[in-house]
Amino acid sequence: MLKSKLHRVTTTHAELHYEGSCAIDEDLLDAANIREYEQIDIWNINNGERFTTYAIRGARGSGMISVNGSAARRAAPGDLLIIATFAVYDEAELANYEPKLVYADANNGIARIGNGIPAQVA
Repeated sequence: MLKSKLHRVTTTHAELHYEGSCAIDEDLLDAANIREYEQIDIWNINNGERFTTYAIRGARGSGMISVNGSAARRAAPGDLLIIATFAVYDEAELANYEPKLVYADANNGIARIGNGIPAQVA
């Protein structure tokens, strides 16, 4: 199940020669309940790239989203990303299940936090 999502964050850095990972502003990590070294899936809205890496801490309050290592070839500064985590839940946990959905503003600040996505209409 989807555990958490950072929706439409903007790539601030792409560091090819930094150790592979994705540095994320600690405020965003906290808001989305993403732990350092947790596996993350990244979906690039600009170019359609999808890849998996892990989260590391970026400076708190910086708005940093730095795609590092080989993944830096899949995102450029200015690209919009969705960053998602997933978890396994048992039936009892699913009774009160809600994902943590964090929507970013243009500067990677927190615009709003939600826990559900409305049904898509035709």
